[in-house]
Amino acid sequence: MTSSSPPSPVSPQGPGSPGLFHVVLVEPEIPNNTGNIGRTCVATGCALHLVRPLGFDTSEKACRRAGLDYWPRLRVREHDSWDLFERDVAPPRLWLLTTKTTRSVFDVTLLRGDALVFGKETAGLGPEFLSRYPDRLVSLPMMEGERSLNLATAACTVIYEGIRQLLHRGEIRRNANGRLEVPSTST
Repeated sequence: MTSSSPPSPVSPQGPGSPGLFHVVLVEPEIPNNTGNIGRTCVATGCALHLVRPLGFDTSEKACRRAGLDYWPRLRVREHDSWDLFERDVAPPRLWLLTTKTTRSVFDVTLLRGDALVFGKETAGLGPEFLSRYPDRLVSLPMMEGERSLNLATAACTVIYEGIRQLLHRGEIRRNANGRLEVPSTST
């Protein structure tokens, strides 16, 4: 078994490009959530990374059904471990989503190429992540007493907050049809 599967050959920014963000799911358990997040990644020009073990096989019908006809265009890679993800991808910055911090994702600057990291549906990110990256933890504000958001909902919210910030800074734009235009980062 290899450490990572190659990215999908179909990519608006090229097969090796992260697009806007790396969306990283650590040990996802529910195929429908992963399929939904994959569809969001295609629609927003993001790359999806799945860190094993997975609670399902990505060829499962539920995963692909949630991704609909978007799945073949998804730039997705599977990684055998977190350490192999870091080694193989080496994103410039990480933002780890957790309910275990008071720092909001709305209070940080998201940059193109950042990795947006989400934990498994039933437990979130493990304590090893929280202690290893204490200055990289962010949350989505919720009402007092609420436990968490659905993984796909949280991922979509954070991706679009990043897009909002990139649009505001003029790093990406919307065309006459309201669609995203992402300038190439190559010189």
